Amino acid sequence: MDTLQNMKAFLVTAQTGSFSEAARKLGVATSVVTKRVKQLEGHLTTRLLDRSTRRVSLTETGEKYLPKISSLVTDSDELRAGILTSSGEMEGHIRLMAPTTLSVTYLGQVLSRFQQAHPRVTIDLISIDRPNSPIVEGFDMAIAVLPTSYDGVVEETLCAYPRIVCASPAYLERRGVPHHPRDLAGHDCLVFLPAGPVWPFQSPRGPLNVNVRVKFGAADSFSLLSAARAGNGITFITKFIAAPALESGELVQVLKRYPVAKRWVKALVPESRARLARVQALMKWLKAEFAPRPPWERA
Repeated sequence: MDTLQNMKAFLVTAQTGSFSEAARKLGVATSVVTKRVKQLEGHLTTRLLDRSTRRVSLTETGEKYLPKISSLVTDSDELRAGILTSSGEMEGHIRLMAPTTLSVTYLGQVLSRFQQAHPRVTIDLISIDRPNSPIVEGFDMAIAVLPTSYDGVVEETLCAYPRIVCASPAYLERRGVPHHPRDLAGHDCLVFLPAGPVWPFQSPRGPLNVNVRVKFGAADSFSLLSAARAGNGITFITKFIAAPALESGELVQVLKRYPVAKRWVKALVPESRARLARVQALMKWLKAEFAPRPPWERA
């Protein structure tokens, strides 16, 4: 029994939620993946995965074993691949997940400059807007904006993430201008689905959360921007995404007296990956790029 291959089969199946998809990624038959996972479960004398007709999911025991097995597989791969070349240059692969908005606007440029400084480091940048642990998804690092934390993951705060509430002049003329967050109850709202329909504000009396009616929901800010510019409603959006439309007058900021609650850009790194030289180098690079002044404040 090849324990390492069995552990890899389990990890990829846990990440994809499918034996067939795991088989495709590993380049083997589905029956091979199924057999390898069964062998690992037999070796550990416990069930790691729940099987259903639609999806494979982790059992409670599987969730406990996942970070440990991930670390063992990673350490094995690192020993085989090495971290430095014979010339002393850093090399290796980094899997990074980040929100679509940051990926499209800034991270692509930031990572390109990082690779110019470290040409032997390869990177996969995956845009994922839903909250998820980088351990479960098999990433070396995640850039997150949603306020989430995970066991076994180190957090590094990079910078504040500016957000505003805005709408088109045509919409405001048609439906009226809200003067208090509670006025949003009578408006069509354009909502970022991963964050949900509760919009957090700061008032003179403290935090104020408002549950809005969703006229249009999207999992990315660019779709919300298009809907707002078209006069479809009021949106709660990243400020630097809306900036050109605000400058041109296509959008108007509202509720300025009630600032949006602060949110932060964070780098999340599994503890098992934090000691890798290339991950540490990328973390240092991101801190230099996003703090103390993020790129949207330097434009």
